[in-house]
Amino acid sequence: MDEIVALCKRRGFIFQSSEIYGGLNSCWDYGPLGVEMKNNIKRLWWKVNVQLRDDVVGLDSSILMNPKVWEASGHLSNFADPMADCKVCKKRWRVDQLQEYKCPECGGELTEARMFNLMFKTFMGPVEDESAVVYLRPETAQGIFVNFINVQQTMRKKLPFGIAQIGKSFRNEVTPGNFIFRTREFEQMEIEYFVKPGTDEQWHKHWIEQRVNWYYKLGIRKENLRIREHGKDELAHYAKACVDIEYLFPMGWSELEGIANRTDFDLTQHQKYSGENLTYFDDETKQRYIPYVIEPSAGVDRSLLAFLIDAYEYQQIEKDDYRVVLHLHPAVAPVKAAVFPLLKKEELVKKAREIYNELKYKWIVQYDDSGSIGKRYRRQDEIGTPFGITVDYQTLEDETVTIRDRDTMQQVRVHIKEIIPYLEERIEVKF
Repeated sequence: MDEIVALCKRRGFIFQSSEIYGGLNSCWDYGPLGVEMKNNIKRLWWKVNVQLRDDVVGLDSSILMNPKVWEASGHLSNFADPMADCKVCKKRWRVDQLQEYKCPECGGELTEARMFNLMFKTFMGPVEDESAVVYLRPETAQGIFVNFINVQQTMRKKLPFGIAQIGKSFRNEVTPGNFIFRTREFEQMEIEYFVKPGTDEQWHKHWIEQRVNWYYKLGIRKENLRIREHGKDELAHYAKACVDIEYLFPMGWSELEGIANRTDFDLTQHQKYSGENLTYFDDETKQRYIPYVIEPSAGVDRSLLAFLIDAYEYQQIEKDDYRVVLHLHPAVAPVKAAVFPLLKKEELVKKAREIYNELKYKWIVQYDDSGSIGKRYRRQDEIGTPFGITVDYQTLEDETVTIRDRDTMQQVRVHIKEIIPYLEERIEVKF
């Protein structure tokens, strides 16, 4: 993990938030490469789950919502962890994660456990009193549930269908850590897939398979993923079943994505608290009922961290020659190609610039003419750029360039007119 953190800082993937002021615990800023990689992950998730499916549509709901939403969902009463403070070093700990009831840091005596709500509270309007309290959403799911009827009616959707959303959520975690794995501000990619009761178990299996295959398609190694089913004692109060897709992070197997069968709990609660009819009329059976919901819920930040860890290699090339390389899938890589003139000669630079200017209309690409060609390759290897395009003197004669593959380091000559088709074939992922 230390090597990944150092690489992210050194090459502009991720920085400590407000670092010049000493930072803010567990808050991170995505740099120029990090934001591109993050956007790629979100686009690829959206493509496979919304664009390529006829039964899922998108939504972008507000972060601030009526406080009754959180009362109905159970977050005000149930979204809490049992916490205890050390009487000696004053550190706070989650009781359910302690091996023994004493401070893991100094061995000191702990206070009695008390429940600590994880929602961030703020105030809307000029007066800071209880009537003005609102919360930063701790999940994107509730914004989907309260829009169920809006989406179903305007899009004329019949069951089964889903609503997808990507957005920020906030949890006042007391024990965040492991870089971007657990943070207080994070981004979720969630689907609420509404189904007829009785078909929920088969749809749960469907979404487990779909989501695991997405990671495989984008290059995560199969030996680093596993599916873990929640025991009865682990299930959330609303869940009939839940599985975690776990990844083998440096700190061990940990949750990458959860896929839950939430039953009809959420819509039932919102119907009860709002007084609105949230039932679905089934044209086939001529019955009204509240749908069950299958929820695949993934974190953008955790996904990005898993992709980085899985791709990272400190590779020996020859006896005394090493390189750091990120074997990222080309669709995930922040930079798709780098264009180099072999030498900083006017005619080579001009031709390289022409190619670069054409490619940047399609992808994020870089131009680099600083240092030896070997050093330029190494810089791109370290940020996961899959293709290096070099303009040399032969280019001026026959309009061909060399394209170097990041992983094999092999080179082929390609005509300038064929560069875009060549890259398209290798960058595009077929879901």
